[in-house]
Amino acid sequence: MNKIEAFGKWLGKYFTVIVIIWAAFNYLLPATSTWVVPNTSYLLGIILFGMGLTLKGEDFARIVKRPVPVILGTVAHYVIMPFIAWLLCQIFQLSGATAVGVILVGSCPSGTSSSVMAYLAGGDVALDVSIETLSTLLAPIALPGLLLLYAGKYVAIPTQSLFLSTIQIVLVPIILGVVIHSIFGKRIDTITRALPLISQLAILLIIGAVVSANHDGLFTAATALVIPVVMLHNLSGYGLGFLFSKLIRLKDPQRKAITFEVGMQDSSLGATLAMKYFAPAAAIPSTIFSIWHNISGSILSSYWRGRTERKAGTAQQSSSTAPAGR
Repeated sequence: MNKIEAFGKWLGKYFTVIVIIWAAFNYLLPATSTWVVPNTSYLLGIILFGMGLTLKGEDFARIVKRPVPVILGTVAHYVIMPFIAWLLCQIFQLSGATAVGVILVGSCPSGTSSSVMAYLAGGDVALDVSIETLSTLLAPIALPGLLLLYAGKYVAIPTQSLFLSTIQIVLVPIILGVVIHSIFGKRIDTITRALPLISQLAILLIIGAVVSANHDGLFTAATALVIPVVMLHNLSGYGLGFLFSKLIRLKDPQRKAITFEVGMQDSSLGATLAMKYFAPAAAIPSTIFSIWHNISGSILSSYWRGRTERKAGTAQQSSSTAPAGR
């Protein structure tokens, strides 16, 4: 188990680079992951089941004890990201499956990578996990409703099917994980140590499947605007999330958590639902988002961590050079 855990940490350290290499490999050899295409919902279920296994009673108690920051962060996520997605579709005149894909990823709950980025940046991880949990639990209602509101003019939105699928794919695995954790407790600690590795491998398989399924249309004139749109979408989410957290006067660690929670999406869920209910091209924005938000999140967390370390170093230096009291 120690070797598995060590490999998981290594994979996590270089995950962004590995994602890019894996996506390029599947683009050059699309047959590699075609077998995964019909199984993406199961892979996502495994990821969310693992999330459920890590949740404890105190995770839900935090939402009850400190509901205001959690609720405001969740509302900010579901207001800012879908609206930005819709606005970018108008500005760049996107339509059809591409527009639906951009709005779909914008309507997804918070991404699981956000808690890692918040931890690395010195953010409030407890608040981050709480917002992630609440936004995920609300996904069966929020996601179909937001798609109907913002993407209904592009394609017919199967709201009832999306609602049921999101319950099956998202809620059922999480609830099952929570129940198993509550029954077995510390006896499953050995399994939970391997969960980061399992989740990362599942995400890689989903990315490979989406790239393989969209091999012919991934780099075409129709999708040329997707990359800048996805980048602007994510960066705008960071910026507005940070601004919102300042407006409600949260402290620095909480601002960092909400910034990541607003700007990072569960792009694996977006890709899975896009391939199941819409054209394969609708999964392209989620795939690009998955790659890009890991890059941008790593850069932002490194910047914040470096700034914190510089401030601590300056404070320590000022303390050591201050004249001694008499």
